[in-house]
Amino acid sequence: MELELEPLNLPSDNERPFVIAGPCSAETEEQVITTARQLASKGCHMFRAGVWKPRTKPGGFEGNGEKALPWLKTVKEETGMLVATEVATPQHVELSLKYGVDILWIGARTTANPFAMQALADSLKGADVPVLVKNPVNPDLELWIGGMERINQAGIKKMAAIHRGFSSYDKKIYRNLPMWQIPIELRRRIPNLPIICDPSHIGGRRELVAPLCQQAMDLGFDGLMVESHCDPDCAWSDAKQQVTPDVLTYILSLLQVRSETVTTEGISQLRQQIDELDNQLMELLSKRMRVCREIGQYKKEHNMTVLQSARYNEILEKRGAQGALCGMDADFVAHVYELIHGESVRQQIDIINKQ
Repeated sequence: MELELEPLNLPSDNERPFVIAGPCSAETEEQVITTARQLASKGCHMFRAGVWKPRTKPGGFEGNGEKALPWLKTVKEETGMLVATEVATPQHVELSLKYGVDILWIGARTTANPFAMQALADSLKGADVPVLVKNPVNPDLELWIGGMERINQAGIKKMAAIHRGFSSYDKKIYRNLPMWQIPIELRRRIPNLPIICDPSHIGGRRELVAPLCQQAMDLGFDGLMVESHCDPDCAWSDAKQQVTPDVLTYILSLLQVRSETVTTEGISQLRQQIDELDNQLMELLSKRMRVCREIGQYKKEHNMTVLQSARYNEILEKRGAQGALCGMDADFVAHVYELIHGESVRQQIDIINKQ
């Protein structure tokens, strides 16, 4: 199914993408108004703040709820900025629209639940409000698209996707793994869907916000949602990933927004080289799989198990180290060989089980 979309028509500067900025959560009226005034003075057109905050464990600050919505209304009246907040239930939608919230976004935990998405879709019928849908916590593109389809079927035509990264047990650099290939595939599948990057939740640390913003621009993202707080170190939630309005302005001033429409003769020639190399890769993979099938036949004749763990570990370690010497990330090379090995095992199992 294709999404029926209309332009978002969100305000933005000509020199940079549209930016939605504000604190992780609306803590106090003073904190909200102070942050909003600082952002407005820097030229920000859209203000975000979480009114309802889904926390991983009970006992933490879970937002002020309806009490905070008049604060957003004051921000809108005083600064002229559009205001945005997260909704997770039909009641949230009803209250947000009642208080004049301009933009709604749906969080990662909610996107992962089709029942919750359908309930939100039902509550949005008849509304004329942009809805931004964050990726689900797990790297499932179909689930992400399915959630957006439910909202779109309710008559919401102004939509965008927010890429906030994906949860991982093995946390290294990022709070949530970017896995850029997933939003890239989303862009290929739904070309007219705006994609916004949330560098705050991907990075989890304020020093990662700037490089992640630039990476999003390099990949052709349409906008940014960045957490900005008047006093980040004292924030009641996600303090480490928030930046001051001054720092955000500096980050945005350094952004290089590149064109994706200009194609020179030089890059066309380089792409031809890539195509030729890809053809060679496919031929080599085909030859490798042919050898793997011969190994599968040998294992069948000698009653051997398909999976040889020692050999598998040897491949991952050797090729990962070789990749690093060739200027590639060792984890990337290991992952590629995990996929290749998985297909090799599948083909060998087919041979062993063939009557």
